[in-house]
Amino acid sequence: MADLSYYAIQMALFILVAPLVGGIINKIKAFTQKRKGAPIYQIYLDIIKLFTKDMVVSNQTSWVFNATPYIMFASSAAACAFVPILPGLAAKPLAGDVFIVIYILALGKFFMAISGFDAGSTFGGMGSSREMMIGALFEPSLIVAVLTLGFAAKSTSLSEIMLHSAKLGPAIVQPSYMLLLFSIVLVLIAESSRIPVDDPATHLELTMVHEAMILEYSGRHLALMELGAFIKQLIFITIIANVFIPAGTAVYAGLGFAGAMASLFVYIAKVAVISVVVALIEAGTVKLRFFSIPNLAALSFIASFVGFLQHFTGGGI
Repeated sequence: MADLSYYAIQMALFILVAPLVGGIINKIKAFTQKRKGAPIYQIYLDIIKLFTKDMVVSNQTSWVFNATPYIMFASSAAACAFVPILPGLAAKPLAGDVFIVIYILALGKFFMAISGFDAGSTFGGMGSSREMMIGALFEPSLIVAVLTLGFAAKSTSLSEIMLHSAKLGPAIVQPSYMLLLFSIVLVLIAESSRIPVDDPATHLELTMVHEAMILEYSGRHLALMELGAFIKQLIFITIIANVFIPAGTAVYAGLGFAGAMASLFVYIAKVAVISVVVALIEAGTVKLRFFSIPNLAALSFIASFVGFLQHFTGGGI
């Protein structure tokens, strides 16, 4: 029962905090462009407004179109249970949960892609094919990176991987970990559909990837799709925060409620810092041409593979 309570609280935190991360990124981007920008809570208002709107659904679509928003949101929410915010307090880790996270998220992406085709629009199909290509390009980098971290921690549990990083302390600043960090940051950008891989703010349909797939959605369906995407983004940011910036991950775990609150505060600070970095990357780069994205994916894979080799040659972790 305690385990179920832990998972429920963690899922609730992810769902509540995820839109705020998007708001921070948008606010920092506006600041760097010398604009006032929307308040950081604007995304909450947008999602609430969408839930109150009617839905427009074509009578030519199948059950896939209507089911996808719920599957997308449910898959992102379910993945939250396996990504500990406070690893030192985490419930009993599940073996293989890092792969559960990857493929639960892949389930949501799969349904989102086929829903783009289901609506029958040209832009939806184009966005779906692009999204699948980008996913296929970056997935090897992610698999190699998490395998390397798993070998180092001698476990595929994200809790164990994060606690292993905490034990390393300052020793985590080494070439192998930095290469894996670089690789996973690129995966975060790709999976979150952010610049330079995709531009979430574009209004030009021909350049859309993620936005093209949800172009036909409205009302409650669109709100669920947007919320699921923000949760997915926070999942990757949490992995980066607790694996590569392990401060507060386990240090305060033995201090009871006060220690848990201190660890939670440190976690929020780390998420905010990573959000600022993502925003600065977006503000300082431009969207790549679609056929240049494989070069970025290759760079991500090379970084993760070199980190993998360093682990087995005794050069790191």
